[in-house]
Amino acid sequence: MKKLICMLLVVSMALTTVFASGASESSTKAESASAKNGKMIVFIPKISGNAFFEVANDGAQELAEKVGFTVKYDGSPDASVANQVTIINNAIQQGADGIVVSSVDATGLDDALKQARAAGLSVMTWDSDVSADARQFMVSQGTPDILGKMLVDMGVTSLEERNIDVDNDAVKYCWHYSQSTVTDQNSWRVAGEKYIAEKYPNWINVAPDNYYSEQDAEKAITVGEAILTAHSDVDLIICNDSTALPGQCQAAQNLGMDEKDVSITGFATPNSIKDYCRAGVLTRWGLWDVKIQGGIACYLAYYASLGNDIKVGDVIDIPTIGKVTVEPNTVLDAGAYTSDDSGVVLLPERAVFSLENMDQYNF
Repeated sequence: MKKLICMLLVVSMALTTVFASGASESSTKAESASAKNGKMIVFIPKISGNAFFEVANDGAQELAEKVGFTVKYDGSPDASVANQVTIINNAIQQGADGIVVSSVDATGLDDALKQARAAGLSVMTWDSDVSADARQFMVSQGTPDILGKMLVDMGVTSLEERNIDVDNDAVKYCWHYSQSTVTDQNSWRVAGEKYIAEKYPNWINVAPDNYYSEQDAEKAITVGEAILTAHSDVDLIICNDSTALPGQCQAAQNLGMDEKDVSITGFATPNSIKDYCRAGVLTRWGLWDVKIQGGIACYLAYYASLGNDIKVGDVIDIPTIGKVTVEPNTVLDAGAYTSDDSGVVLLPERAVFSLENMDQYNF
């Protein structure tokens, strides 16, 4: 039945596949549903070539190898809805068993993912979500409140290291991340702003419209330099994006600035920021175990593709990782769509990196 539906969808999606912009970077060898381990899960990052997503793929590949299924990592160097839709459509046509995606847009992939589900594929998201009724489950790095507070708290510590009175001084700050349509990063900023308003009403956001670099490494540097030039007295720059943070650090370095001149913090892999930390450009940043996140998400897609009926409230034992609980979507958003077959798995912990501990992490 699944194959029949797939064939019917091929015609309707053909034009989309031909005309969608941007070619994807996929595995050099095309794989089918009859791949060596029987089940194939297509793992789609927001953008290929970014350390955050490559590490997540490492985790997914390692777990798939141990369990016995295939993960096809399929991404594009250009972060766009059109490119991700093309990859999703290709996965359906090739007879994949499941899709796991970090979405570049909160709603832009909904129709394509609903088509995938109608074709019998399991559909999961991780890192950045879509509409909850377009997927089954989301593997989240944490609630917006947890991550928004973490971003601000890292900034507070960095400011205090410069002898800035965070409770009384008019701290000037801004946000630099990918784009306004990315669900996760925007939710962290909103939660962070709420936390700042409650705890640090003396702070001043010098750029309420935020700065966006669209997950483009070169643009992140250019935007980073623009921030430091336009706001020469800015105290804190929060980069809640793994491309924006190294770009902002490089921008500061290009302008001859370091941790004594401006506090920079955010989320990125430890390996992508270690050199900037050693050079004294920043003192701390954070993340979570993205290898585990990638592994959990792909395992859930595989597990569901076997015919297992996952429901909110279930406890699932992930091989080599441990047990996870499926929570309702409302843990991320009180007004979220609710259904027994749509929910969230939260990662248990996050980490703050600094000069003292960063070499304990290698990803």
